[in-house]
Amino acid sequence: MTTVQTIPLINLAYTFIPVIIVIGILIKWSLNASNAIYAIARMLAQLLIIGYFLVYIFESQNALIIVLILAIMVFASSWIALGSLKDKRRLLIKQAFCSILLGGGVTLLLVTQAVLILDPWYQPQFMVPLAGMIFASAMNSISLAVERLNAELGRNISYDEARNIAFHASLIPIINSLFAVGLVTLPGMMTGQILSGVSPLIAIRYQIVVMCMLFGASGITTACFLIWVKPLFEKNDTF
Repeated sequence: MTTVQTIPLINLAYTFIPVIIVIGILIKWSLNASNAIYAIARMLAQLLIIGYFLVYIFESQNALIIVLILAIMVFASSWIALGSLKDKRRLLIKQAFCSILLGGGVTLLLVTQAVLILDPWYQPQFMVPLAGMIFASAMNSISLAVERLNAELGRNISYDEARNIAFHASLIPIINSLFAVGLVTLPGMMTGQILSGVSPLIAIRYQIVVMCMLFGASGITTACFLIWVKPLFEKNDTF
């Protein structure tokens, strides 16, 4: 079995060549290059910080720390998901939080305790990355759903009809991923395992788990959200 290659910093610097080219194009065409530069800088800072933080939590083996991290992830994903309705975030944050907690939480528990059977149950090396994928997928689905729901209700159609359109729209990205996996893309987890020397047949099993958990978490979370926000949208004409 091979090990993952450590990338020297000088080699890592080469990955910024395409980035610099794109930023150059943005500047040449008088587009907003500052936003892209800020995004790249923020990405670097966030990854460096989370890298050191993950080393700490992986070594701590403390269940309370893991639970706290999961709670922060759920709240942050709930807040970000409502970005298209920033002025209504405080009205919808409870529904978004509970939806992600239920849909994402149940899926996370099923995968970690019934599929992988972690020991201890909170094993950070698995729990945190899997939770990140699940909550991010649920967050994106809610974000798409609430934006489409608000747009459809603006056309003065019934809530149930708008709900169905929003739910379908929220699942388009993950359904496209299901169609594309293995044909168009080799997803990150599968690619990482293969690069680290794991048999492709084993990597495929893990990828099946990932795709199913993302689809399930996205669908359950979004359905719960659309059900729970119905009274707010029906009684509040200002949405």
